[in-house]
Amino acid sequence: MRLPSELPPPVAPVDAEQAEAALVEHYPRLVRIGYLLLPPSPSRARRVFAAHALAQRSLQAAHRAGAAAVPLPRRARRPGRTDDADPAYTYVRRQVLRRALAAGRARRFRPWPRRAALPPALPSAWGLRLLPHPGGAGELALERELAALTAPARAAFVLRGLEELADGDVRRELAAAGVADPHAALTEADGVRAGYALLGSPEFDPCSLQARPPDLPGRRRRARTALAAGAALLVCGALLGLPGDGWGHASRSAPLYARNPASEAALDPGALRRVPASYWLRSPRTDFTVWPTRGDRTGDTRLLRRALEVWARPGAGVRTSATPGTPTGPPMGAPQLLYAGEVGESAVVLFHDGLRVVRYAEPRNADPALGAALDFARVDGADEASSGALVVARTGDGVRYLTAPWVRGAKVRDLRAPDRAPRPLHRSPDGVTGPLADPAAGSGCRSWEAVELAGGSSVRLVTDLGELAPARLTSGAPGSPHDVTGRAERESWARTACLLREVRSHGVRSVNSWAYARQALPEDGGTAHWLCTRAETWRGSGSRVVVQFQAPSARPAAPGAVAARAEDAPECGARVPRVLAGVLWQSPGGRWYVLAAGSGQFASLSTSGGVAGTVRGRLLAVPAAEGVRPRLDGRLKDGSRVGALH
Repeated sequence: MRLPSELPPPVAPVDAEQAEAALVEHYPRLVRIGYLLLPPSPSRARRVFAAHALAQRSLQAAHRAGAAAVPLPRRARRPGRTDDADPAYTYVRRQVLRRALAAGRARRFRPWPRRAALPPALPSAWGLRLLPHPGGAGELALERELAALTAPARAAFVLRGLEELADGDVRRELAAAGVADPHAALTEADGVRAGYALLGSPEFDPCSLQARPPDLPGRRRRARTALAAGAALLVCGALLGLPGDGWGHASRSAPLYARNPASEAALDPGALRRVPASYWLRSPRTDFTVWPTRGDRTGDTRLLRRALEVWARPGAGVRTSATPGTPTGPPMGAPQLLYAGEVGESAVVLFHDGLRVVRYAEPRNADPALGAALDFARVDGADEASSGALVVARTGDGVRYLTAPWVRGAKVRDLRAPDRAPRPLHRSPDGVTGPLADPAAGSGCRSWEAVELAGGSSVRLVTDLGELAPARLTSGAPGSPHDVTGRAERESWARTACLLREVRSHGVRSVNSWAYARQALPEDGGTAHWLCTRAETWRGSGSRVVVQFQAPSARPAAPGAVAARAEDAPECGARVPRVLAGVLWQSPGGRWYVLAAGSGQFASLSTSGGVAGTVRGRLLAVPAAEGVRPRLDGRLKDGSRVGALH
């Protein structure tokens, strides 16, 4: 017997025309749901077509039934949501869910397989592989976690995260789709560490695709087998020959699409721009363009040619990643060679083309069966502060950096241990560091190792956020951030470091933490600190803002409470260097207060909506009841009124 919360809701009829309208209107979302729910497949292209087939077959059920039973809306959950407002959409989504779960069930011997287990006849494409756009390290981690789940758990995670359904609604949908134990599926989905926001990534969008050639080497082998069956196919087999010098079974690059002199010149290892070792000393610029060419394989023409060809035409065996907003196309001209050498078990090549840093890695023995990796990161507009290091290798033993020529020394500092002295980080003569632990590895946040780069008269702090270019960490007011120095700033970062997980694989250039207010707490509760942490990206858009309330704690590195967060908001930046936020705080004596703090531009603060209070100045503390959610706003010194960041 199922729990009442797991029983399907009351139903109402919907005809085939309503279902068809819902499918057309919400087709991209339904296909994304099907793609996320389908079990892992050896071919992502096959999974794309299967997801489209799931959505299209859902309409066939409505046509067969003529009128279908769909849930009645029970309550409005959120403005703009389609699941409760449109019964036809709910019906079509349930059909997609039921068919995706049927495809993910363990296969048993049947004299005739279920239709859900058969590959879709339509849609299909001949001679092309259609793949979603590649994501970053976060999307790859989520893909692995979803692959490890059962089909009902994947469905629970997607319904909860992408459709934003409450747990009770998720159980009802799973039960209606034939899941025997919806509660167990929700419990298993709770173990996924990745955030729900990644479900909306282009990595999981089967409607926004990029075209790639199929397994051309395998097709050639099959052609040779067919030629051996009869001499009549000899002429046709000769027509299957592919253009391109050197492309064949052992190549990682795809075939040439066209003969273009400028493009072919960019693939010539002899045309690579090589910077002398001492050029940076006399150059008026201090950025990636003056990095010297380094590494023990800079003269390996074969390695460099393979790297350039894979960059221009990555084949099916190449794992490609790119930071958000970074184009992954071929070089427009001969790029700059930053590094070519062996790091651990891999041969690594780093290029710079003025807009991007590109990293190519292959096994040291150049075995094509083991594949290759190609990573892109946008670094346009880099300066001395943001071009101090690049990730040259990311392996099981940690992350290794290639440091800039002006870096005199490197040390490792644990942000979570502000009183602990940094330890030296070994560097080779070429500037490659020893392995450093991935700060985001594991489920906890006991430590967060960053790197101090000493160069000139400054010591800059950078940290790995899962991309080629590490992010610079700073402190200070917007418009004038500075390097992290002093005990107070290190203690502030100790309580902020764990929030860096929220901006991994987001194309972050720098993260600034601004302590904008100190507040004496009621009932002699000590002094709290208000901080606004802002992450800026290389592409300009996508910045993220988090406001923290750091109350006194017996643990020096205890994380603060998040008072507000926003994306693409101007607050705490050079354009709008102000912020206002509040929290509901419980004193040591058990009483509740609404606390708020604004930056120096605020002349007064006020609350309404359950808690009324107005104060002159930029700090507010008003007694309140547990669970209240008052409205907070403030008046600036110029008389204008602004609201709080949420």
